Amino acid sequence: MVKKLNLVVDKLPLKRIFPYLGLFLLLYLSFSTVGYCSVESTLSTMQTKLISTILPLVAILGLVFAALSFAMGSPNARSHLVLAIVGSVVGFGAPSIIAFIRGLVQ
Repeated sequence: MVKKLNLVVDKLPLKRIFPYLGLFLLLYLSFSTVGYCSVESTLSTMQTKLISTILPLVAILGLVFAALSFAMGSPNARSHLVLAIVGSVVGFGAPSIIAFIRGLVQ
């Protein structure tokens, strides 16, 4: 007599795995060359990648989300738009903000 085994694989919550997999893939692709550098160049590389790719991407995604929220008639659409615009200003203005702060420190 053979018993049928209940496999847990069929019940894996894929909706919970994909965000973590996406985050891991994003971090791996963003900082893949970091392991072979010194500390200073590693921090410089991370700052450059963060400022040049990740912040503008997040700003654009925030604007798209706010626009879709506004188009769907969400009651919080106005606050979404304000936060997305502030995030975009910070995201796209980050290189200028960092250069200004470095100028004040040095």
